[in-house]
Amino acid sequence: MPVEIVVCVKQVMDPETPAYTYRIDPATRRITSATGTPAVINGFDENAVEAALRIKDKQGANVTVLSVGSQFTADVMKRPLSMGADQMVLAQDEAFGNLDSFAVAYVLAEAIKKIGKFDLILAGRQASDWDNAQVPLALAEMLGVPCVTVAQKVEPNAGKVSVQRTLPGGYEVVEAPLPAVVTVSNALGEPRYANIRGIMAASRKKPTVWSAKDLGLDPARLAPRVQVLDLAVPNKQKQVEIITGDNDADAGRKLALKLREAKLI
Repeated sequence: MPVEIVVCVKQVMDPETPAYTYRIDPATRRITSATGTPAVINGFDENAVEAALRIKDKQGANVTVLSVGSQFTADVMKRPLSMGADQMVLAQDEAFGNLDSFAVAYVLAEAIKKIGKFDLILAGRQASDWDNAQVPLALAEMLGVPCVTVAQKVEPNAGKVSVQRTLPGGYEVVEAPLPAVVTVSNALGEPRYANIRGIMAASRKKPTVWSAKDLGLDPARLAPRVQVLDLAVPNKQKQVEIITGDNDADAGRKLALKLREAKLI
């Protein structure tokens, strides 16, 4: 039987967007960006899609892409479909516009239960907007399944999943029973490019869209558990001192004295 894989992805602001285009709303303590700033699929989530497709290529799998949000850009969200995913489910509702990690995990868990049978849930190791790396861990807890993090290779087989976890200077191999949640690192390698055939196939696929009502969610569980007290752009201060001397040797001697005074050497 093909492995049933659900890949959790997130639409984020393009992390390559210049910082000066971002604004902070002091009332809501939320980040906004200038009109026209592009949205993208979180980079680590694309690694997770690639991990799922490698399993599909090697042993067969049915790959469902799942995302939570209030507004989606269709061309952006269809990228995993153009890469080779089989179907997409969007949990889309205005109530999902400003969820914390626990609420996102709750929505994902209920959506996965509605999807039905699953063997493996893959997600990026973290998102490029908040870098919390909390959602997959909370999701595993809510579903009552094990979670293995920062994978560079994922191989399900015979009711288990073998995972190479990336470590500084190497990796370790761990096993977990299925079903399980695995977060994927960029050490897995570059995601594949979508070809023309994949793009055309994705254009014919219509995502399934579920609202909060469709999922039968408890509104109380969408309320934030984490309160943002303040949000600000860090102040960057740079101080430059030019060291001069009668000649290069003299300037070097004075530089060495300055570094010693600062206890840097």
